[in-house]
Amino acid sequence: MRYQGVLWDMDGTVLDTLEDLWAAVNVSLRRFSLPEASLEAVRAGLGNGAAHLISCVAPEEKREQVLAFYKPWYDAHCNLKTRPYPGILPLMGALRAGGVRQAIISNKPDPAVQELAKSYFPGLLDSAVGESETVRRKPNPDAVLAAVRQMGLTVADCVYVGDTEVDLATAKNAGMACIAVSWGFRSREQLIASGATRIAATAEELEKLLE
Repeated sequence: MRYQGVLWDMDGTVLDTLEDLWAAVNVSLRRFSLPEASLEAVRAGLGNGAAHLISCVAPEEKREQVLAFYKPWYDAHCNLKTRPYPGILPLMGALRAGGVRQAIISNKPDPAVQELAKSYFPGLLDSAVGESETVRRKPNPDAVLAAVRQMGLTVADCVYVGDTEVDLATAKNAGMACIAVSWGFRSREQLIASGATRIAATAEELEKLLE
């Protein structure tokens, strides 16, 4: 194995969270008598954290109220339709068996990250880090660097795997190698336009790139 550690983005990379996010957004919008958002509008707004997502779908004068309602609602309903992408769990299991350390990195609030990590990746992870008062959201490298420390590795030992331009920028800001995946929230063309040079379309392709 080329790397001693793999840091995974969560939404759009290891977990298909789109339907739960979409549902939480629309529950929050309806709560304030606002029009619902389309699935594609929510998809396009993902990657920069909850505040950015709500800013993409709610009028400016209502954003703070919608966001305040959305965060706890999503935390409590984040695991209804969410599921791992095909091939991810076997790949993560193989990496674990080979002694590779793994972490989940997300712009979700940390409580949701911990809940989803515990539900879907028991025994596979050495670290899981979400946004908190002490960890700034990506593309700041805070979460990446925290996970690297928790894994007992260095940036040079690791690779970051993600599905958006935010992930590419996060890896760059951390000084870490990056592999993009095109099964998530951005197309292959969008990833190339954002500077991706290594892109996997399937878990099998990703395994080859990791090797």
